[in-house]
Amino acid sequence: MPRRAAITRWDELAQEKLTEMVSRKVISGVRQTVAQVWFKKGALVARHAHESEQTTYVLDGALRCVVDGEDLVIRAGEVVVIPSGVPHQMEVLDDTLVIDTFSPARSDWS
Repeated sequence: MPRRAAITRWDELAQEKLTEMVSRKVISGVRQTVAQVWFKKGALVARHAHESEQTTYVLDGALRCVVDGEDLVIRAGEVVVIPSGVPHQMEVLDDTLVIDTFSPARSDWS
């Protein structure tokens, strides 16, 4: 099966509104998912874990993450790497934009 590069423009993707506080745009390949995620101040992401290793790059704003019991604050220009299977949750401290990457790809994020 031939492999081909695929180009996607973020500005051509529809923004998916998950809640009043969270929206996203998602691109998935075979082995990886990348997403732009917008959070409004005060949004909460409940404690959860998943097979995918997650890398969260904060472009603007700030998050408080509890990763396997460790309390971390991640601000614009910083990246947190969350290992596969590790429980984590997030509290949004300011209006925030992140780039999330997941490997393997998140089959539950279309």
